[in-house]
Parts: sequence; structure tokens; C-alpha cells
Amino acid sequence: MLYQRSSELFAEAEKVIPGGVNSPVRAFKGVGGTPIFVKSAKGAYLYDEDGNRLIDYINSWGPMILGHAHEPVITAITERAKLGTSFGMPTELETQIAALAVSMVPNIDKIRFVNSGTEACMSAVRLARGFTKRDKIIKFSGCYHGHSDSFLIQAGSGASTFGIPNSPGVTQGTAKDTLLANYNDLQSVAQLFESNKDEIAAIIVEPVAGNMGCVPPLNGFLEGLRKLCDANGALLIFDEVMTGFRLAKGGVQELFGIKADIVCFGKVIGGGLPVGAFAARNEIMNYLSPIGPVYQAGTLSGNPLAMAAGFAMLNELNQDDAIFKRLDEKTTYLENGIRDVLTKNEIAFTINKVGSMISVHFNETPVIDFQTAKGGDNETFKKFFHGLLKEGIYIAPSAYETWFITDALTYEDLDFTIKAIDTVSKQF
Repeated sequence: MLYQRSSELFAEAEKVIPGGVNSPVRAFKGVGGTPIFVKSAKGAYLYDEDGNRLIDYINSWGPMILGHAHEPVITAITERAKLGTSFGMPTELETQIAALAVSMVPNIDKIRFVNSGTEACMSAVRLARGFTKRDKIIKFSGCYHGHSDSFLIQAGSGASTFGIPNSPGVTQGTAKDTLLANYNDLQSVAQLFESNKDEIAAIIVEPVAGNMGCVPPLNGFLEGLRKLCDANGALLIFDEVMTGFRLAKGGVQELFGIKADIVCFGKVIGGGLPVGAFAARNEIMNYLSPIGPVYQAGTLSGNPLAMAAGFAMLNELNQDDAIFKRLDEKTTYLENGIRDVLTKNEIAFTINKVGSMISVHFNETPVIDFQTAKGGDNETFKKFFHGLLKEGIYIAPSAYETWFITDALTYEDLDFTIKAIDTVSKQF
């Protein structure tokens, strides 16, 4: 494959955009080489500026659960744009998508829309602090909740890719209020509560982690977090930016039957446009301005184009009772195929999967937290990434990112992918 035009575009981008990209993981720093510039996408496929077709396994990092340029979503955006793109005033559409989201997700009464997953998580933490009148939060090593200062303490994803667990610019004052626990380790959480009695406002967690690769919760982990929060007067925040409306209609709360106090959304809820949201029961949400004391605002929050895309997407998912079963079946088929060829080719690996999220870790040890995720062979991953790219398959350009499966993938696409992985892994 040739990437001449992508290389030219990247060189131009570097002159006017820091690192040539508007989000760090796109820069291929974790795998080497030059990022691919996309010209268009349809269904399960990307078409780059050099005319190459790539089977897509990141799907805009999750939102394209039904495939790129999904017709009902495109139609909704197009028709809405004809009526105006932004008003800074309420629209009926905001209420319609809010009511739909509340009907799909358990344990929430009200929802507020923002412009990104980062905003959603940042606002959820502020709300939890205001509601509990406490300052400290617990997060987990390797979990990424956006680039707000509070969360850039041993974050996963891009921060891990670059080996920078803490970002300059995050103050010591902010850092001292962010307590760090180990994912899937209840004892580390219990110790933090013991050492910080009556000071912890909330735990924020990816209930299925996706920013150290896909890492599922061990049996009893989420249940244990719920009990610890209840025992210590803290709120449990589920960051379902990745998992919400992807693993089930009601996300992880529905999938595992665990009740969160505040839930954060992004990705799928926007149908591919920049949308985030956070939701909770009335008692908590009524602490938000303009009816409560906790301030949160956004000029473009509830933007009509974004709401139209999100509403169309959620409607599709809500009306298709078989969608999540199909996604799980396709992902399981891919998992079994990858497992077979990597085993046959004597490659050390671990595969983690929950629903339509899946990761291949080049590590024989079970990957259950950030430490074990870092034990993977990143040099092998680089060969894997570039080998698949050569075969016409695009996966996340970082060992610390989950793959996202779309319903637009056919079993022929999956067979092609498995065959490509067989070819590439023979060359390790």
C-alpha cells in the first residue's frame, strides 16, 4: 500500500497543528510511522487519501456502532441543518433525546448534555463533590476519563502510549485530591477509604476498562465498589463513555446489574458528533444549576445537529432488540478466530473481550489491571499493527486501546481479518 498523500498531508499538518494531530494517539507515536489521513468512510470501511480501503476496528473510537455514514443518522443531521445549526436556546429535540436516554438506562431520572466525554466526567466529579461536600476522589491506574486535570494521574490510553502518566500543568493541589487505586483490587480501594475517612466524594471508574486495552472487571469488583461507597457515604460514578449504549441498551449497569450513582456518556450517544452527557437520580441532578448550587454550563451543549445525530442513533439501538446479541456474536467469532491462529503460530497472547469491545495483549499473563497491561510486548504489537495495516485492516495505533466492533462488519470481513492476522503473526 502507498501512503504518499497521507505523508504529504501530515507534513503540512505539522506546520500548523501541534504534532500534526488534534488528539495525541492519532500521531502513531506508539507504533511509529505516519498517520493515515481519511477521505471518507462507509459501513465498516475507511477510504484514505491515497485510495486505500481499510476495514475499520476503531470506528471513531466507538461511536460508529452501526457503521460509518449510517443513513438514518446522516438524514437526521442533514434535515436538521436546514433548520439552523445552533441557537443558544432550548429545543424540543433536547427533551426528546433526554427522555429516550432516561428510558433506556436504569437508575437515572435526569440527564444533562455536554460536548464531550471529558466534559461529562469532569462535570460528574464536580457534581459529586458538591453533593457530598467532600473534595477527594478515587480513580484507578490506567483508567482514562478525559483530559481534565483531576484525571491525568496515571491515566491510560494516550498518556500510557507516551510513557507520561502525569502531565505537566496538573498542579500538586489537584493531584493531592485524586487518590489512586489499582483496577480490580478492592483492597487498595478499602485502604484509601480507611486513610481518608469522610473525605472521599466519589469513586470514578471505567466499569469495563478500555484505555489500557479492554480489561473486564473481575467477579465481585464492581459489586465491591458499590458496597464500599455505600459504607463510606461516597458516590459511585460509572464512566460509560465507551460502554454506554454499546454493551447493552442500559450499558454496564444493565449488563452486570450494578447500580451507579452518576453515569457518564459519550461516543455512541452522539452518533458520531461531539456529544457527552451525565445522568443520575433526581436527588443528585437537582444539585445542578440553575436549580442547584453546582455550576455547569456550555454554549454549544445540546447543539441541534449533535442532538439529531444522537437521537437517531439511540432510536435505532432502542428499536433493534437483536443488535447487542449480533455484536457479541460477531466479536466472539473474531475472538475465536484470532485465538486459533495465534495459538497455531505459537504467539504469546491474551485476549480480553466484553460484548463488542476486544483487545489482543501480547502477554501470556492474564491482563487484569494497568500493571499487567504494561507487561505486554509492545514491539510485537508494533509489528502487528503495521502488518495488519499492510493487509488493509486498521486497528488502534496503541497497545493501550480497545477495538470497537461495528454491526456493519460482515462475517466475510471477519474471515478476511482472521486470515490477515494469520499471515502477519507468521512473520513475528
